[in-house]
Amino acid sequence: MLLGWLRCDSKNAVAVDLFLSVGTVNTHLARIRAKYRQVGRPAPTKAALVARAVQDGMISLDEL
Repeated sequence: MLLGWLRCDSKNAVAVDLFLSVGTVNTHLARIRAKYRQVGRPAPTKAALVARAVQDGMISLDEL
C-alpha cells in the first residue's frame, strides 16, 4: 500500500488502484506514521515517508 501511495498523485488514486476505500488508505498511512513516530523517526509528510522507506530498505529509488 505504501509503495502504491508513493507512486500515485493522490490517496483517491491509490484507493481505486488497490480496490480500497480512501478511509482504509488513510488508516494505513496513519498507522505507518505512528510506528515511525514511536521510534523517534517522525514522517509527517509524503517526502519524509519516501525518505524513511528508502533508508529502511523497503523500497529503492528505482521503484518510484
